[in-house]
Amino acid sequence: MTYFAPRIALVGDRSPAVRSHARIPGLLDALAGHDQLVLDAYWIPTEDAGAPGALDGFDAVWLLPGSPYRSEAGALAAVRTARERGIPFLGTCGGFQHAVLEFARTVCGIGDAVHAEEAPEGRRQVIAPLSCSLVGHEGAVTVTPGTLAERALGATRTQERYHCSYGLNAEYLDRLRAHGLRFSGADDSGDVRVLELPEHPFFLGTLFQPELSGDGSRPHPMIRALAAAAVAHAAGVGGSHSSPAVTATP
Repeated sequence: MTYFAPRIALVGDRSPAVRSHARIPGLLDALAGHDQLVLDAYWIPTEDAGAPGALDGFDAVWLLPGSPYRSEAGALAAVRTARERGIPFLGTCGGFQHAVLEFARTVCGIGDAVHAEEAPEGRRQVIAPLSCSLVGHEGAVTVTPGTLAERALGATRTQERYHCSYGLNAEYLDRLRAHGLRFSGADDSGDVRVLELPEHPFFLGTLFQPELSGDGSRPHPMIRALAAAAVAHAAGVGGSHSSPAVTATP
């Protein structure tokens, strides 16, 4: 019997200057070697992610850091496709921010919601500059018991690394919550650091960068959880992929 690996779309504008991007091949190898979670990984630039059918056949979508993206529309399309089709999704740093932005526009009806990095003069900055930049910062995050974040992490408290200057504007918290977005992790000041969608099979966003955890030799629990969700998704659709398993696209 031929085994076909789950396919994961790594959405982002790949650059050697982005540390998290450089970590990805090693993390995928570690998933295969240490956790027996073999993924068939493809990098998809944001400029291509919004094209019709760009994410067809994928079992997971990871919207990676590296904003401002070359195509905001493509990044948002990747989020929406994963959200609406029930495809396992992880958004880290810029991926978290654009998951919020897509939900605000599409689900909450805030059509003029903007990301302050991309529209500094925008009136409805759902993603706004942080009062203190988190570039190079490390801090504690507490997650809510009984949530996807806790199940993925295997704990209710963790120490995480950041590389961002933008986050969720707290003025929009209530509206986002009212439409179904759950904020399941916060720092010690109560500022949101993790989001999820309870009705989705696996939809998780972190303002921190789990791909920067440790020395890169062992995947962060949330990355392992995404890989496991991709395996489950592939099994659920019958494994009808057209390409055999490979560890990663380096």
